[in-house]
Amino acid sequence: MKVTITDYGAGNVPSVERALQRLGAESERTSSPERISKAEALLLPGVGHYAALVRALDEKNMRAPLIGAIQRGVPFLGICLGLQVLFDSSEEAPQLRGLQLLPGTVCALPSTVKLPHMGWNQVAATCTSRLLEGIDTSAYFYFAHSYAVLDSNGSSAAICYHGAPFAAAVEKQNIFAVQFHPEKSGEAGARLLRNFLRISA
Repeated sequence: MKVTITDYGAGNVPSVERALQRLGAESERTSSPERISKAEALLLPGVGHYAALVRALDEKNMRAPLIGAIQRGVPFLGICLGLQVLFDSSEEAPQLRGLQLLPGTVCALPSTVKLPHMGWNQVAATCTSRLLEGIDTSAYFYFAHSYAVLDSNGSSAAICYHGAPFAAAVEKQNIFAVQFHPEKSGEAGARLLRNFLRISA
């Protein structure tokens, strides 16, 4: 099984590739609509501005094959912006629409706390999670974001708190996504990626 990494120009693709290589997983990065549509498992990493991700998906004609593959049941893992784009829209770029695979809006974290939310934080599972299986409940994960899904309409598998509770992980059928960066989260992040690989096999 090969993991197809959707490459829209984000800077963290090499670190995700290295994390998968350390686990012995085969991966390919692509911006080809054809390769995305034929993927066995999909991973969408994301850093930077929401608008840059959405516009790149549209300009490179990746939106339709990405949605099509996910709707066909291809296992999907979104990281950071890769989680946010699953929802309807984001306050960071309200004129643009997300993939609309999950209901809800990405909102700015409260200005009463230091932004961006940068560094290590803990998450709390809200249900039995296949993605978080075997990970200690006291584990820390690495975050770097100023926007989040504050109300995920029941699709949260785990929440984190920074000024307000937000979705740290979501799971729905073959859709998995995390607001943190597993590729930068040490052993806990490696276990999460290993779980995704096992689910996808």
